[in-house]
Amino acid sequence: MRFALISERILLTLWVGGLWAIGYLAVPVLFNMLNDRQLAGELAGKMFSIISIIGLVFGVLLLIGAFYRAGDKWLRAWRVWMLVAMLVFVAVGFFVLQPMMQDLKAHGLVEGSVQATNFGRLHGISSILYLATSLLGLGLVIAGPGGRRPSRYTL
Repeated sequence: MRFALISERILLTLWVGGLWAIGYLAVPVLFNMLNDRQLAGELAGKMFSIISIIGLVFGVLLLIGAFYRAGDKWLRAWRVWMLVAMLVFVAVGFFVLQPMMQDLKAHGLVEGSVQATNFGRLHGISSILYLATSLLGLGLVIAGPGGRRPSRYTL
């Protein structure tokens, strides 16, 4: 059980720490330091793709652990639902929104065009999902590892 808690702590720290470091530190620095916004956007997109893959893999592993600890009471386990929400947000961003934004960029974005407007909308939705994932992850980090007190993990 101790190994499972340590593993959970490591996975959660790497995933959530990566979300915060990339989304709220690295990407803003890119856009502030690089004069080429297109290059900054490409680099940011690559970082978001990498953290999405990390989130999908680590999120599934964390969810398996949460299901295991919750047992037959998994429907009432708040940790399970927070991880499910995080995974859904990451999956929508990675498999739906990112490809749509890449497609719009591939066709060229001219300021004021319909494509640019659509890109802005998708980017806004993506940003909201990223923020929600970051905050849910922060909540899991603050709550601590999933095995301390079972009463803390039910609704």
